[in-house]
Amino acid sequence: MYDPKSRVAEEFICHEEILDTLAYAEEHKHDRPLIDTLLEKAASFRGLTHREAAVLLACDLEDVNQKILDTAVRVKEHIYGTRIVLFAPLYLSNYCVNTCTYCPYHAKNKHIQRKKLTQEEIEREVIALQDLGHKRLLLEAGEHQKYNPIEYILESIKTIYSIKHKNGAIRRLNVNIAATTVENYRKLHEAQIGTYQLFQETYHKESYKLLHPKGPKSDYAYHTEAHDRAMEGGIDDVGLGVLFGLEHCQYDFVGLLMHAEHLEAVWGVGPHTISVPRICPADDIDPNTFSNAVPDDLFLKIVALIRLAVPYTGMIMSTRESARIRTEALRLGISQISGGSRTSVGGYTLEPEDEGENTAQFETSDRRSLDQIVKWLLENKYLPSFCTACYRAGRTGDRFMQFAKTGEIATYCQANAVMTIKEYLCDYASAATRKAGEEVLKAELPKIPHEKIRAAAEKRLIRIEAGERDFRF
Repeated sequence: MYDPKSRVAEEFICHEEILDTLAYAEEHKHDRPLIDTLLEKAASFRGLTHREAAVLLACDLEDVNQKILDTAVRVKEHIYGTRIVLFAPLYLSNYCVNTCTYCPYHAKNKHIQRKKLTQEEIEREVIALQDLGHKRLLLEAGEHQKYNPIEYILESIKTIYSIKHKNGAIRRLNVNIAATTVENYRKLHEAQIGTYQLFQETYHKESYKLLHPKGPKSDYAYHTEAHDRAMEGGIDDVGLGVLFGLEHCQYDFVGLLMHAEHLEAVWGVGPHTISVPRICPADDIDPNTFSNAVPDDLFLKIVALIRLAVPYTGMIMSTRESARIRTEALRLGISQISGGSRTSVGGYTLEPEDEGENTAQFETSDRRSLDQIVKWLLENKYLPSFCTACYRAGRTGDRFMQFAKTGEIATYCQANAVMTIKEYLCDYASAATRKAGEEVLKAELPKIPHEKIRAAAEKRLIRIEAGERDFRF
């Protein structure tokens, strides 16, 4: 029986409820009075239930689909303005005991080069990332009790936070590692991680079993209930995601929103982030072998509808996607992107002749440098942000949501984004990027809604120009 307040995976992600929802959506996909009501609700930033969003996803009326996209643009602009948060993944190890059929790290892959970074190698990677201008990282590692135990992860977190190089520092470290115990989540919380991210891959239980034949990840319930254990362990910012293309996207779209509703029902806090990766080429993985590929137009509609359904959540898109798709997705809902990413272990310090080293998890489509990404955002009138202030000011979990759902978070976010991009322009930007950035700053500074914070930010920009760093509201 479907119960969003249950802690049992099969009850808060109920197969029958998803099937009923999809049937309801098909029945009502041309119900214009209902659709108008749903779009009106979404436009008022009240979100949508999984069933309401499914109706809009099923709708194939051209004018309605355009209204969906237009409404998503307005909601995105209202809540996030032009701010785009930047981050980079840091892969520690590709040793893994699982046999996931869509991931080249799978244990049976004999031609991928296995590698695990030492603490000294991690330090070099972090310095390289700091020299690019990154302040926020996402830590990644395969699941392997011998090579990647929780002790290794914790030691690595301590190393990463300890490195101060020139004006560089990692101020927020998010973590994407395998489902684990409440005790281990408590240790991660004590290590002061930011968001704990874990992707479900697919919510279809039978498909999940086929995609994960062996290994700890094959336990569907244990994996699906991981975010609840993380919350129990004190981590109040968690991130969801599915790998679109593994299962029918309509099914996983509904499951994803049900998971968000479950977290809200049980913990009073929905997901801090939702990621939208699509299956893409990788060593030993051919996406053409998966029959549920999601075409670009449908994928972008999904992005728009997640924004409408869960307006307060940060939405993440990686360099899996091309520059063209990321350009469209930024308008429709994406608020965080990776830049200058390397998905290989040790990829940020590889010598040019070693760039083909076979340790990557997936191929990147958007291969531009961080500076090129920042310049591209600035030229498109976005405000790139390296902000980590909420996490360090204690605005996490329900405290963050209080500000996010009312829109008050913009008071802090706009000022912090302005100051962090100013740091980037002073320390790392090319001449062309700095020129574009100063023009955007002139336009974005007056948008800080609180007069006293705006005045304080103006003074701090002068101090940043003079060499001071790490201001935040």
